[in-house]
Amino acid sequence: MAIATRSAAWHALLPSLVPAKPRIFFLRSRPGRFLSHAHGLRPCGAASSLPPGEYLPPLFSVAPMMDWTDNHYRTLARLISRHAWLYTEMVVAETIVHQKDKLDRFLAFPAEQHPIVLQIGGSNLDNLAKATELASGYAYDEINLNCGCPSGKVAGHGCFGARLMYDPEFVGDAMSAIAANCDVPVSVKCRIGVDDRDSYEELCTFVDKVVSKSPTRHFIIHARKALLSGLSPAENRKVPPLKYEYYYALLRDFPEVHFTLNGGLTTIEQVSASIRQGAHQVMVGRAAYNKRSRMVLEREHGFVILKSPWNMLGHVDSEIYGMPTRCSSRRQILQSYQVYGDSIIGQYGISRPNVRQLVKPLLHLFHSEPGNSLWKRKADSTLRHCKTLAQFLEETLDAIPDSVLDAPVLMEPSGEQDYFAHVDSLLPPRYAKLANGSYESPVLVTASS
Repeated sequence: MAIATRSAAWHALLPSLVPAKPRIFFLRSRPGRFLSHAHGLRPCGAASSLPPGEYLPPLFSVAPMMDWTDNHYRTLARLISRHAWLYTEMVVAETIVHQKDKLDRFLAFPAEQHPIVLQIGGSNLDNLAKATELASGYAYDEINLNCGCPSGKVAGHGCFGARLMYDPEFVGDAMSAIAANCDVPVSVKCRIGVDDRDSYEELCTFVDKVVSKSPTRHFIIHARKALLSGLSPAENRKVPPLKYEYYYALLRDFPEVHFTLNGGLTTIEQVSASIRQGAHQVMVGRAAYNKRSRMVLEREHGFVILKSPWNMLGHVDSEIYGMPTRCSSRRQILQSYQVYGDSIIGQYGISRPNVRQLVKPLLHLFHSEPGNSLWKRKADSTLRHCKTLAQFLEETLDAIPDSVLDAPVLMEPSGEQDYFAHVDSLLPPRYAKLANGSYESPVLVTASS
């Protein structure tokens, strides 16, 4: 059953956008202009019933992931789902500011990727403001600040990412500077805490400070805290325990703010269950990209198998938005993706991008399907000599049976309809904001008040 839009208020946050022209692939040639390529990106299957340029709210979004959610992956994702919101990889503000003559390489995207959010990283107010101003010419639908990455390269001393949660005053100033230099909504992606600053009261303080100092009314909440020493980024995605109750408590205590739930969600049924429980929106990360490992979410739930992009994104339009599915088969997706890929090979130099980079998002499209192992072996061999994406697909796809290439996406019930059924009993107490604006010594609000 499709999940209905929960709040019409979100529409007020969406900008008016130039409609994407069908069957033409665009890249920004310079801020404010589009460059049409000779070959068009042919959209798959059923088109959206919405007027061009109008987008549904971000009930479902794909998380920003370094080295993963590049232009090529986002194009593939858009071919599978028309309505999922897509996020760029994090782009460091200083990169934008100091590479002004190469902005297309970092910021350009096909118009068909709308709705799309640019994630920026940084801790210098001037550079964040300048980077946002430069990026505003590329017509992103939202600008997001990274306050959640635990990588030592990002969150080290004096840097940004999750470490910014130590300084909510600065984040408020940063969001104000970002908002002043763009005409689209702004948002923050953060954890529920960092190191020993992980109480619900401290999370409330962070949200309240940012909201009070800026126009920010959207937070993506990764429902784990970040540990900045002793854990790798991969361990930070699964070792700190999930506390979904913190997310749902924020919905209760900040009714004027929109919150997106992120962290630990690996099936479309979990996404649906979270929205039924009251989540405004949901963001999924690696489960929308690949199936690289087995993840233990909670011991009582056992192992949850991560899905391929086809299995996860293929259900979004129908199950979450109640709209027609865009592509009927993986063969259709690959036909459209091949046109896109071969139209941009060598766009930024002899090997930028190359066939290997274009093939990378495809490598998990047939995970666990018949012929997948043979296809991977043939792919490894073919990538050593092929010059076009068409050549790569022609020499490798015979390993995949027609019954797999032409099969529609199928729902695989996992028995997780009630995944969030007990979250209400875990909610932290409701706290009132003190006269000095602090939540550090909260006053407990009784149920009767």
